[in-house]
Amino acid sequence: MSITNIYHLKALNIKGEEVSLEKYKGKVLLIVNTATECGFTPQLNELEELYEEFKDHNFVVLGFPSNDFGNQEPRKEDEIQSFCQVNYGVSFPMFSKVKVKGSDAHSLFKFLSDRVQNGKVSSKPLWNFHKYLVDKEGHVVDYFLPVTKPMNARVKKRIRALLSL
Repeated sequence: MSITNIYHLKALNIKGEEVSLEKYKGKVLLIVNTATECGFTPQLNELEELYEEFKDHNFVVLGFPSNDFGNQEPRKEDEIQSFCQVNYGVSFPMFSKVKVKGSDAHSLFKFLSDRVQNGKVSSKPLWNFHKYLVDKEGHVVDYFLPVTKPMNARVKKRIRALLSL
């Protein structure tokens, strides 16, 4: 069975423009479902810190706001972007709000969470700030639960290994 990558998928950025994930070919990605009114929202600070630390080495954080858990993302896209920039200095790419669980989950999150599709990981988001690590070839290689902070040593070690640092 050939393992597919994320590059066949598309998503709307925070401004509503369609983006092919092929744009990120050759980069290591940390894909995160975010929410602005969650107990884990301060992780946006560490996600930005992680992005700043590794962005010059072909690493990108992709944030996907979701209102799937506890209605903790009530804001509209422009409000989300402003909130993230003003409160946490977020400069990594943010996308439009998506569903990350259930039958109407966005195709990216269906792919990320289903081993049959991605060939490696079977882990559906159980809350906000579930993190998926994707290698330079677009393959899902690992995931981190919401309680795992972005600057955690294990997260950074996995990123460094994928970046050959």
